[in-house]
Amino acid sequence: MSPFFVMSLLFGLTFGQTASLCAPSEYTIHVEKRECAYCLAINTTICAGFCMTRDSNGKKLLLKSALSQNVCTYKEMLYRTALIPGCPHHTIPYYSYPVAVSCKCGKCNTDYSDCVRERLRTNYCTKPQKLCNV
Repeated sequence: MSPFFVMSLLFGLTFGQTASLCAPSEYTIHVEKRECAYCLAINTTICAGFCMTRDSNGKKLLLKSALSQNVCTYKEMLYRTALIPGCPHHTIPYYSYPVAVSCKCGKCNTDYSDCVRERLRTNYCTKPQKLCNV
């Protein structure tokens, strides 16, 4: 291998993460329950952005750990709870949701993320809307 190739490879592996643009981003979640009179629009933050990944074309030349497919995921998060208005007494009117405090590029954690495909676009209200700014 030429010295230029080795230096380029080391540079890419070392500084590849600095080119990532993964950060908390504002997002609105629409939440409704069948029994409740209103839909609640919750303003929160999620992790979104670009993460450098490494193509597996050179997998015979690189260590397996250098061939990761990174995603923008939560580094720190907390959960908040909102009250859905217009619910009858027999219904639990609370909804807990994640708030991204900080983000990182890393492996996708299936405990709290859908790592395979984008979910269906169902983030809208079918009932009158109330806004929750937390």
